[in-house]
Amino acid sequence: MRKIYPLTSPDKHADRVLEAVKHDIRKYVRRERRRGVPEGMDYWDFDCRFGAEEPNAAPLHLAEVIASVDTAAKAGEAQVYVEIIARAAVRKPRPEGGADTPQADHDADGHEGDDLSFPA
Repeated sequence: MRKIYPLTSPDKHADRVLEAVKHDIRKYVRRERRRGVPEGMDYWDFDCRFGAEEPNAAPLHLAEVIASVDTAAKAGEAQVYVEIIARAAVRKPRPEGGADTPQADHDADGHEGDDLSFPA
C-alpha cells in the first residue's frame, strides 16, 4: 500500500479524519496478515516508510507508523505519505544461552545480581 492521506477535511472534524486514516492502516495490515503465507515461510513482515511526501519518506518499523501519524497531525501537517509493503519472511532461531534469554541475567535463586547475603 502506497498512499497519501490528507489529515484535514472541510466537511469533517480533524479527529475523525485522523481516526479514519489510522483505521485504514490497521485494516490493511489485518488483511495482509490473513493471507496465506507461501510454503517455506513463517509470517508476513512489513517494510514501512513514512513522511510528508513520497520523496522524503523515511523507513520505520510497523509499530511506529500509527504514532508517526499522530505526531504529524499534532504538528499540523496537511497530509502524510504511508507506504506499507508486505513480504513473507522466515523467523530467525533464538540463540541458545545468549544474553537475549531472560534467565541469563538471574542467578540460581532468581535474583538480579542482588547480593542479599548477610555476614555470619
